[in-house]
Amino acid sequence: MLFNTFNCLQGVFNCISITSEIKKERKMSIFDTISKPEDRSTLVTILGDAGLGKSSLASTFPNPIFIRAEDGLQAIPLDIRPDAFPVLKQSADLWAQLSCLITDPHDYKTLVIDSVTALERMFIDYIVESDPKKPKSINQAMGGYGAGLTAVAAMHGRVRKACGILNNMGMHIVFIAHADTETIDLPDSEPYTRYNLRLGKRSTAPYVDDVDIVGFIKLQSFVKDDKKIISDGSRVLSVTATASNVSKNRYGITQDLPVLLNQNPFKNHVTGL
Repeated sequence: MLFNTFNCLQGVFNCISITSEIKKERKMSIFDTISKPEDRSTLVTILGDAGLGKSSLASTFPNPIFIRAEDGLQAIPLDIRPDAFPVLKQSADLWAQLSCLITDPHDYKTLVIDSVTALERMFIDYIVESDPKKPKSINQAMGGYGAGLTAVAAMHGRVRKACGILNNMGMHIVFIAHADTETIDLPDSEPYTRYNLRLGKRSTAPYVDDVDIVGFIKLQSFVKDDKKIISDGSRVLSVTATASNVSKNRYGITQDLPVLLNQNPFKNHVTGL
């Protein structure tokens, strides 16, 4: 009787062992990878006319470091002026600075690129000057037919990819752009004008489609006696889709945000600010 009981127990142990080995050998199902995405640092594009405080607004993000294709930090008082790399002289400087942030230890929490509009001019110069046929303009570069502009857009894509790596490492990313107007001609409505980034059409996607916020900074205006007048200089940030400007957000913000001195307008909406 004892012998039979021992055999039964041994059989149970063997079954448990075999089952355990089967579980170990079972390939991971794609379902095992499902989880709730965690909050991450944000990617923001800020556009607007010159002198409205785009760089000052960007400096309110946590512990920022600026990559400067133009020198737009002089308006910020020295005691609160953010750290910045030397102003870029050529595109090679840009890749070196981005690479440094990716590979070298540092405590910066935000990268600000000021501005992608100035980067566009730098990229155009690089493409034109690198062409052995010495074209007179970007339209003639690389054989023409839009090839030069496509190469410029690819360089912007490379910038966005590097910034994506930094964002995955926990850094907030802020792209600054100058604004320009464009005419939108739709087949089912009258043409209208709106503000967009001052970039080639092929270059805007990395800074509009693949970011969390596109904010258009503007002077707040009021209507009085049927005439539009400019306010006393107060500014607001439009982050919702409108016909008049390119703007959006992924945080459920439904109204314009006030732009106040030394205050981040997204603080109550974005985690980690």
